Amino acid sequence: MPAPPLDPKKVIELDGYLEPNVPNIVRRYDAFREWKNTIEQHEGGYDKFTKGYLKFGFNIAKSGEVVYREWAPNAKEASLIGDFNEWSRTSNPMKKDDFGVWEITVPPTSPGVCAIPHDSKIKISMLLPSGKRIERLPAWIRRVTQDLSVSPVYDARFWNPPESETYKFKNSRPPKPVNVRIYEAHVGISTSEDRVGTYKEFTRNILPRIKALGYNVIQLMAIMEHAYYASFGYQVTSFFAASSRYGSPEDLKELVDTAHGLGLTVLLDVVHSHACKNVLDGLNEFDGTDHLYFHEGSKGRHELWDSRLFNYNQHEVLRFLMSNLRFYMEEFKFDGFRFDGVTSMMYKHHGIGTGFSGGYHEYFGDGADIEAIVYLMLANDAIHEIYPNAITIAEDVSGMPLLGAPVDKGGVGFDYRLSMAIPDMWIKLLKHKADDEWDLGNIVHTLTNRRYGEKSIAYCESHDQALVGDKTLAFWLMDKEMCMSVISWCYFVLIKDPLEDTHMSDLTEMTPIIARGLALHKMIRLLTQSLGGEGYLNFEGNEFGHPEWLDFPREGNSNSFQYARRQWNVVDDPLLRYRYLNDFDKAMNHLAGKYGYLEAPQVMGSGSNKSGIADADAPVAPQAYVSLKNEADKVIVYERAGLLFIFNFNPSKSFSDYRVGVDEAGEYHIVLSSDEANFGGFSNIKLDSKFFTTPMEWNGRRNWLQVCK
Repeated sequence: MPAPPLDPKKVIELDGYLEPNVPNIVRRYDAFREWKNTIEQHEGGYDKFTKGYLKFGFNIAKSGEVVYREWAPNAKEASLIGDFNEWSRTSNPMKKDDFGVWEITVPPTSPGVCAIPHDSKIKISMLLPSGKRIERLPAWIRRVTQDLSVSPVYDARFWNPPESETYKFKNSRPPKPVNVRIYEAHVGISTSEDRVGTYKEFTRNILPRIKALGYNVIQLMAIMEHAYYASFGYQVTSFFAASSRYGSPEDLKELVDTAHGLGLTVLLDVVHSHACKNVLDGLNEFDGTDHLYFHEGSKGRHELWDSRLFNYNQHEVLRFLMSNLRFYMEEFKFDGFRFDGVTSMMYKHHGIGTGFSGGYHEYFGDGADIEAIVYLMLANDAIHEIYPNAITIAEDVSGMPLLGAPVDKGGVGFDYRLSMAIPDMWIKLLKHKADDEWDLGNIVHTLTNRRYGEKSIAYCESHDQALVGDKTLAFWLMDKEMCMSVISWCYFVLIKDPLEDTHMSDLTEMTPIIARGLALHKMIRLLTQSLGGEGYLNFEGNEFGHPEWLDFPREGNSNSFQYARRQWNVVDDPLLRYRYLNDFDKAMNHLAGKYGYLEAPQVMGSGSNKSGIADADAPVAPQAYVSLKNEADKVIVYERAGLLFIFNFNPSKSFSDYRVGVDEAGEYHIVLSSDEANFGGFSNIKLDSKFFTTPMEWNGRRNWLQVCK
């Protein structure tokens, strides 16, 4: 059934300010509609089109017969070579169809027995019109391995494990999560040892931690195979191969299945914004041209990332990428995706040397890359049509309007967008401002400045802030004193030092820097989670203030794994104060789960006048009703989902009998305090206190109550 045209009224209903740009929005929707209709008419719709992995690459019948297909239109001849035929270029020639697709059928050696042994090496050999012979790893290969003692170049493997070694899924997908709390993780760094962690270790050791902390979604990074470990997984070479650094494909299936058994949704960090420029083990120059999967010339190259850029207006490229998404949903049972580099995709300038002021001309003018945006629309539309409960998240710094709106309303179709301005704000504050110089109005504005009707994922810090060259919140807050604690702690383990010099040990007096650092770490995270979006994200280890930055093995650090790991030992040590941050993170997540404030209906909030008092005539802010941003007292007050949040950011003052406004009358009691002793606080607030409202307007609310601060 042909896709219907876009009704411009749907766009204007979402945002009246978009009216001047409706022609451009309709134009890109028409381009989307043309592609969707083409897929429907010539491929049988999304369902068949996105199963390209069942046609291309290696597909094995029960009889043992193997069919291999590859798209390489520039090749003049092609043959399948590998261990199975002693790398003979003449034993297994392939045939080419009118669309540039090469095909070969390898008969079984006996009924049910493949002629190609499981896990044996394999390649495609091609002869070019110039007479040059090239050999490549199959583009749709599902398993590649690397032996750095021999070469950094990957080998393709024919993956066909026996039935006894094939993982069988035991658990169904969990329901679509609400109050999304995402734990961003990297399997390889999830060990305390100086090496690469494994899928099985993550399943056994890390999944229980994530569940206990109250997260309900896991976002796995660096799963798609990448030749360079230090690229953090963002230079993909083999798109259909789960990284062999961490184990086998069956091990990854077990990880996802076990997570489902714990009720955890699992997202894949997918990289479709670019590809590694490697030739011998990547897609670059696959059939001898530079424009098979990518644009040719400079248009197909990213200046900063030194990588190749996809041609999203090519039929087979769309099949490849959309089937890649379907493959991970079907074969590994992932529940959705975080799309990396969306800003780079959506603009011809790729965001290089360009700032975004928020003017709508920046999003819908000549700078927009319609082909890439249409691909994202097709991807989201297909994913949600086939898997209605799937989740997609966009990593975009530009603030593109309609990014999180449904495709049939002129949007790009993502469920969530990352609120990337929030971590930048916190880092700038901690780096450049003293505590008493914090502008609470700007903090609240940054946390609430998101498009109405489009969901956002808030976060204080992600993997970006953990990388070497930057600092995590804990480092900015406690820096040298925290580092000293790590050194002393390690010293204690080795020679039983009593931790006399440790600032993060309960055996020593808490210093002002550590006390401030612990307090602000907790407050910043709770404020961000409860006010900043409709979902929340944390990068692994940051929940307890991980004491080291993140730096992958590379030539510049003598290929050391010292900082490419997570020190779970410090949070598990009952003598160290890291556990306080960990326990608060756990309490905060469970609070969000219990009261559901992340999924609170979007309502018109309040603005405020210059004194920080709520003003009904001031511009509105979404989600929570912020009734107070007192710059003198450094106090923020807001309500969300029936909870009253009160933050005192004053570095030198506490307040008793502090009056705050609240809309709902009644008796209030404390459900969480960052000052509790078991969170590393000083227990200045009595947790059994009760607070009663007085029916008198205060700060724009119908009632007030008095609390101790």
